Amino acid sequence: MKVSHRQENNHFVANTNPKFSIFLFASFCLFSTFFAFPFGLKNISANKEKQAADISCKESIIKYGFDASMFQIEEGKILRNDVLGKILSNCGIDGQSIANLSEKAKNIFSVNKLQVGKKFATISSQPCGKPDYFVYEPNAWSYVVYKLCGNQETKVINRPVQSEVVFDQGHIETSLWDAMDSKGITLSMISMMENALGSQIDFYHVQQGDSFRLIYEKKSIDNEVVSVDNLLGAYFKSENKEYYAIYYDSGKQKGYFDLKGAPTKKSFLKSPVEIGYISSHFNPHRFHPILHYVRPHLGTDYAARYGAPIRAVGAGVIEAAEHKGGNGLYVKIRHDKMYETQYLHMSRLGGGISRGARVAQGQTIGYVGQSGLATGPHVCFRFWKNGVQVNHLKENFPDPDPMSKELLPDYFKYRDIITNHLKIGNTVNLESPYILNNTPDSCSTFTMKVQS
Repeated sequence: MKVSHRQENNHFVANTNPKFSIFLFASFCLFSTFFAFPFGLKNISANKEKQAADISCKESIIKYGFDASMFQIEEGKILRNDVLGKILSNCGIDGQSIANLSEKAKNIFSVNKLQVGKKFATISSQPCGKPDYFVYEPNAWSYVVYKLCGNQETKVINRPVQSEVVFDQGHIETSLWDAMDSKGITLSMISMMENALGSQIDFYHVQQGDSFRLIYEKKSIDNEVVSVDNLLGAYFKSENKEYYAIYYDSGKQKGYFDLKGAPTKKSFLKSPVEIGYISSHFNPHRFHPILHYVRPHLGTDYAARYGAPIRAVGAGVIEAAEHKGGNGLYVKIRHDKMYETQYLHMSRLGGGISRGARVAQGQTIGYVGQSGLATGPHVCFRFWKNGVQVNHLKENFPDPDPMSKELLPDYFKYRDIITNHLKIGNTVNLESPYILNNTPDSCSTFTMKVQS
């Protein structure tokens, strides 16, 4: 066999024998069979194994206890004028079945308790079929499952709750609320801190450079925080003075106590609102902003958002709850033979607030408004002592009953544990007395965490 090459137009052209071409083609096929094909099988096998691994790694999505791959789950929210009968009727459930369900569910979770804006879901075992279950979520903690087919029944399911005890701290640059908000601490925790230390500290007069440290409990469901509450220990430093509040529950006595075991919660709270600021002080010679003449202002104005809760600064009995002249809508409370308080310019009264009703310290008695003579939403807070209006910020109120002496040794041990964790800034091996002394949900878990 002879192969010759000649160059034409800068290209090489090969002249070959046909038998030689057949030989080359056969050789290529044999090579592909013995060498390339095994590698191809290996790649195909590897791909199949990878696909199988991917499928096995995919976990089923469980919603309300149902496997979403096996059930058709349609979710929605309760709308205005929605009732269960209307929702289920639109899904093809007959009226008799709805009536039977309503009767069987009334002592477990009545179908009449459905509220606008709450989530619900219909669950079907067949695509495009009638729902077999109806699920309603009254809150983040639980949901209600109504079985619609066969033997109808209703169950309230409590979701597993994870509890964490966390540590947090901050420094004040503008206000306490800004400092806490920058740390992602909710308003409910701000309220609890004020409740624990509010009798010792006037949070409306904190200064730049003041600092705080907190240990509190946080609850989560499915890795989402549902509540931040249960303040276990609080520390506040202001003008080189240090204040502590330790939550302690002996079974006989509970509440917040200072380092000596004295209750931190005094007879009266410092302020009738949780979040706000003093817009006008007690002043016998104030120039009235509306009437434009000097008129004694025998109260303290707390500016707050419209509709913010107004709380009773102490326990007592309602003497008046009415609308009157420049006072607007107001409430007056008698606390004892010596002290009375009054709250003016409300937008509306709190639930159950009427003349003769008994209220507890911290109870919501009304909501911030602008009724009567008022230039903006606020509450004018007035304080009487022996029938004379006084500046409550300058009063020294009587202390509450101290802790029993037999409880002090045990309290001091617990106090040292909490204060040590506040100082070092962690919650390792720290347990919540709220969890220890209150029976937790059987599904609840408990962990500790340090906030950076």
